[in-house]
Amino acid sequence: ISGSDRDRILDWIEEAKSEGAKVLTGGELEGELLLPTVVAEAPRDAKVSREEVFGPLCTVTPFDTLDEAIELANSTRFGLQAGVFTRDVKAALRAAHELQSGGVTVNEAPTFRADQMPYGGVKDSGNTREGPAYAIREMTEERLVVLQL
Repeated sequence: ISGSDRDRILDWIEEAKSEGAKVLTGGELEGELLLPTVVAEAPRDAKVSREEVFGPLCTVTPFDTLDEAIELANSTRFGLQAGVFTRDVKAALRAAHELQSGGVTVNEAPTFRADQMPYGGVKDSGNTREGPAYAIREMTEERLVVLQL
């Protein structure tokens, strides 16, 4: 990440800490690099909880029910990717159906992608998809031709 992004993320971490969050690991610099950081107990309205970080930071938020977890995940204006970790296939499929995100991975980090898979977001995370098929479509001008013979 850039120096300005590193500084932005450090500011967000400090803001969350001032509101009661706890840094479980990281949150410090090693030279110019921000160490991978895990933040717990961050308020729902803290930037680390509500914004797309695009850096080495994640938050950990406890929940009691699947409904609560889905509501929490859907409560932001973003929806790039989601990861669900469970042994319950029914719960995983329900979460995949109800989560407002461009993709859902089950028992896999939400950064997983392969070129043949559509990758993208919803809401303020974007409305397009990436991947070779989508790149070809972007470079193609579709045209309707109707023949009556």
